[in-house]
Amino acid sequence: MTKYIVRRLLGAIPVLFGLSIVLFAFIHLIPGDPATAILGQHATAQRIAEMREYLGLDDPLPVQYVDYLAGLLQGDFGRSFINNQPVLGEFLRRFPATVELTIAAMIFAVGVGIPLGRFAARYAQRWPDGAVTVLSLLGISIPVFVLGLTLQYIFAVQLKVLPASSRIDARLQLDLQTNFVLIDAWLHGGWTFDEKVDAFVDGVRHLVLPAIALGSIPLAIITRITRASVIEVANEDYVRTARAKGLTERRIDGRHIMRNAWLPVVTVIGLQVGGLLAGAVITETVFAWNGVGRWIVDAIGNRDYFVVQSTILIFALIFLMVNLIVDIAYAFLNPRIRYA
Repeated sequence: MTKYIVRRLLGAIPVLFGLSIVLFAFIHLIPGDPATAILGQHATAQRIAEMREYLGLDDPLPVQYVDYLAGLLQGDFGRSFINNQPVLGEFLRRFPATVELTIAAMIFAVGVGIPLGRFAARYAQRWPDGAVTVLSLLGISIPVFVLGLTLQYIFAVQLKVLPASSRIDARLQLDLQTNFVLIDAWLHGGWTFDEKVDAFVDGVRHLVLPAIALGSIPLAIITRITRASVIEVANEDYVRTARAKGLTERRIDGRHIMRNAWLPVVTVIGLQVGGLLAGAVITETVFAWNGVGRWIVDAIGNRDYFVVQSTILIFALIFLMVNLIVDIAYAFLNPRIRYA
């Protein structure tokens, strides 16, 4: 197992190197100029030329890339053109907000998707299965921004039961230490227990709508994969043998069906976790969620090269690590799987 993990980690190096080249070239092909974004449209040509020289944008692209790569090898992901802050530090400050939203979305997707998939498989080719199929198709088909705006209109504007945006009520004046709102609510030193509970509940209420919007597509995918996997395993010979022996359906379902149906489900969950971390851009923008996704949107508009390319590289590394964890989990879910 150790050799397999080391081999996978070493294999990630050329992947990240190739991605860095593609990202660097692609981002510099995007129309626009960081110097103009910083100084404004009314800046003189001389001021723009001076700013480009200061930012190092006058150097040939191969030279810029080598300088960027040398910084990466030393742990330097560059600095933002806009505020001159280190990209890695700003990423780490905003990343907890994205992680918090992703975890909530996956709890919603897994907590609803797996039971729905098992329910559809139990009534395969009957009307409950058809109803679940229609719901899953709707979940995949509706764009996240449309669903997000719809949820805001219904629950925030019309019903007024949930907040429309942000992470917590600004009137609470929460001191963000870890930048995980739900954790910081308990770490706040100046509040009583009841005030901590109120802040925690307020953080959960702000989390509900963006989590549902972000988790809608993974929910649909997990539902469909769970249904297909359970139906496939339920038709295996060993399941028929277990029924012939007189085992209860509950024992058959838990011991024989689900234990063997978990592998494709775990695979898709792992892929969705990596995808959600990198794909929360639209959700964070719609709900004014101050995470990495919204930061990237602003960076693209400002042509902030280092922020965009370094953040995508970090997300690529996270995605590779999630895939590795999923592969390792296979050996625990199915003892027959061994990695040489």
